Amino acid sequence: MNLKQLSEQLGLSQTTVSRALNGYPEVSEKTRERVRQAALDFNYKPNTRARSLATGRAMAIGHVIPVSTQQEMVNPIFGDFVTGAGEVYSEHGYDMMLSLVPDSDEESFYRDLKIKGNVDGIVVHSPSMDDTRIALLNELQLPYVVHGRASAIEAPYSWVDVANVRAFEALTGHLTGLGHRRIALFNGIESLDFAHRRRTGFLNALTEAGLEADPELMLSWDMTESYGFDEASRMLARSEPPTAFAVSSLITALGVRRAVEQAGLTVGRDVSVATFDDDLSYLRNGTPEAPVFSGVRSSVREAGRRVGAILLSQISTPGAPPASEMIPFELVVGTTSGPARI
Repeated sequence: MNLKQLSEQLGLSQTTVSRALNGYPEVSEKTRERVRQAALDFNYKPNTRARSLATGRAMAIGHVIPVSTQQEMVNPIFGDFVTGAGEVYSEHGYDMMLSLVPDSDEESFYRDLKIKGNVDGIVVHSPSMDDTRIALLNELQLPYVVHGRASAIEAPYSWVDVANVRAFEALTGHLTGLGHRRIALFNGIESLDFAHRRRTGFLNALTEAGLEADPELMLSWDMTESYGFDEASRMLARSEPPTAFAVSSLITALGVRRAVEQAGLTVGRDVSVATFDDDLSYLRNGTPEAPVFSGVRSSVREAGRRVGAILLSQISTPGAPPASEMIPFELVVGTTSGPARI
């Protein structure tokens, strides 16, 4: 089916149908939904080249990954995020452009994207506390949404994030509530905003429980399984090992569990582990009804969907104010946490 035939089916002009499919604000939400549903029902797929010529858009969204953080591309968390965002892009006829760029060339690469018009918008991944990409994209007037936040940036910008401080307050509070007093923090790299916020939540929960943080039990590194295993093995060999671990990633938590078991201890009885769970599609934490790891759960795939939706809205409505959204989390209790053995 082509645009003309779809328009005839709906009794609308081709211009109205095209504008509805492209999210133009002058088309009512009711009409946009009617057109979208008809396109699905009749399996209508607009020609991307034709749409690009008609709208003056590239019909593509850019995801730019610096070489220094290229490991992010093989991380299941990144995979789930871009899958969620890609679902939204596909529904609206957009393609995804994924680029790996040397750190020293990142600014010039963004400027080239703007000049060449290769993409209509950008997703900013893994923001640092004072992320320079935000000011650059504002200067270029290239629509963007940040996955996460940059705490040191005061100017408004579009973002989607989880409440990392409150999430880690809840996670750590679960452990202190079980009587744990020596709790290790296995965090991500703390120059990144999400990890900085999780550290803050961890410290807040210790303070609330009347506990002092032990710097020797607080680590920051790439969230890999081997990081969890190596560092947990080292800590468990101490004369006064931690009785619990607060972990920033399910992937790292798997390494911590392996270390506990290799030390001849039982997870949940001798040592407790609580983790941030991104609800990964291919690395499930048990089932929703019966989680294995205790901790806090939030869907990174849903975060990808919301980033995609906000970015496409920003593209279709030039000049719209920045938008933000907080993805919810929940505390789940599995078999990896239990009362401290004093």
